[in-house]
Amino acid sequence: MCGIVGVTGKDSAVSILLNGLEKLEYRGYDSAGIYVNDQDGHDYLVKEKGRIDDLRKEVGEAVHGSTGIGHTRWATHGEPSVANAHPQVSADGRFYLVHNGVIENFEDLKQTYLSDVTFKSQTDTEVIVQLVDRFVTKEGLSTLAAFRKTLGLLGHSSYGFLLMDKEDPDTLYVAKNKSPLLIGVGEGFNVVCSDSLAMLDQTKDFLELHDGEIVVVKPDEIKITNQAGEPVERKPFHVDIDAAQADKGTYPFYMLKEIDEQPNVMRKLSQVYLNDAGDPIINDDLLTALKAADRLYIVAAGTSYHAGLVGAKLFESLANVPTEVHVSSEFAYNQPLLSAHPFFIFLTQSGETADSREVLLNVNDQHFPSLTITNVPNSTLSREATYTLLLHAGPEIAVASTKAYTAQIALQAILAKALGVAVDQPAATVFDVKQQLALVANGMQSLVDEKATFEKIAKSALLNTPNAFYIGRGLDYAVSLETALKLKEISYVQAEGFASGELKHGTIALIEKDTQ
Repeated sequence: MCGIVGVTGKDSAVSILLNGLEKLEYRGYDSAGIYVNDQDGHDYLVKEKGRIDDLRKEVGEAVHGSTGIGHTRWATHGEPSVANAHPQVSADGRFYLVHNGVIENFEDLKQTYLSDVTFKSQTDTEVIVQLVDRFVTKEGLSTLAAFRKTLGLLGHSSYGFLLMDKEDPDTLYVAKNKSPLLIGVGEGFNVVCSDSLAMLDQTKDFLELHDGEIVVVKPDEIKITNQAGEPVERKPFHVDIDAAQADKGTYPFYMLKEIDEQPNVMRKLSQVYLNDAGDPIINDDLLTALKAADRLYIVAAGTSYHAGLVGAKLFESLANVPTEVHVSSEFAYNQPLLSAHPFFIFLTQSGETADSREVLLNVNDQHFPSLTITNVPNSTLSREATYTLLLHAGPEIAVASTKAYTAQIALQAILAKALGVAVDQPAATVFDVKQQLALVANGMQSLVDEKATFEKIAKSALLNTPNAFYIGRGLDYAVSLETALKLKEISYVQAEGFASGELKHGTIALIEKDTQ
């Protein structure tokens, strides 16, 4: 997912944008860029293929301004290149736009409205900025009216837009649909970001945006309107995270830091969700809704899906409730035959997983109860589900999830225990989840303290292997899928997880010299 940042009303706009983009590097990207305006007739557009460090060097000392936008791009339409990097610019150089999402009908819009325009990029984003320019220059619309008209042409496309008009240099125009964007509220300045982590060193107070809303942001003013153009009043929420928590500190990589944080995450979950006697502290309304369900449906993607596989075993063994686990991106294409009284559980570290949100919207349309288990308060899925439980794991910056995965499993264990006790299941009564979490935390700490040993094992066993197979039964099979994913994500070694009983059914043919 691309990263978006913006600021207005700060003389240090350049450093704010670059620092914000660095905090969004974890999302992955292939190019980056910024546009800044200094209010005195000078403006600067700098784009670079490669790292933020490369962009910072290209920016140098001369580039300055008090209002600007920035972007990290992960290529979808068009190859990674400077031309395709954002911000994208209108033909006359007046409008600048950064975008996260996919414009599904951009080719049709291009042919219908912009057949006479020479495009400089292969992106769907350039179509949008050219449309805004067309409606302003050819139809005489204001920038806001042109922006609104353009948005009305996009159908079901997903987008997070941040637009600047050179002729109104202290103003940011913001819109979203199925893509996260927040407005950060400052004193004499305001910021925009796709993730609050990017701007925690500037403000802790943020306004959430809903799909279809348009926001005009100035240094001392924020105006939100809905799709009908009516004003929307909304109070900011406070993000209670120290900016230092989102920093690597002395660690070379975020992932190593987050691995080391896992023991404390287990202890934190125990403190938040268990009383002194070890009994779960779960909302009564949530427990009542779970008790009324005849089947649970866990919906998730990637690592969260693997956590859901473990969770399903816990719900079935402790609460005796049938539980299915579904990949969110497949749900719409292979929707299961639902039971009479389903309950949906959405696992998502960020709370913004687009495919999971599509399923949740469908669930809400059918008025089924739902729970989001997420690490990010005030995220989209946390707002739109019936209930929310937070992981309290602290910011997870690394692309490869670690502490959120183990936290998801731990919180599902607590919830399964609570449900099992509520429905008088003996297995839940004897399951001492508080003791188990303490054992897990201590075991994690022992492993963390032995990193040097694991480094030796990795070098001796995996350094030159072309393939790695993880094998397990029961819960261990579910865990083997996640460990294989981690090895693929981090080392680019081909790795797969297999049920050990299936090894002889074809899989054994893949084993060759140096396979681990």
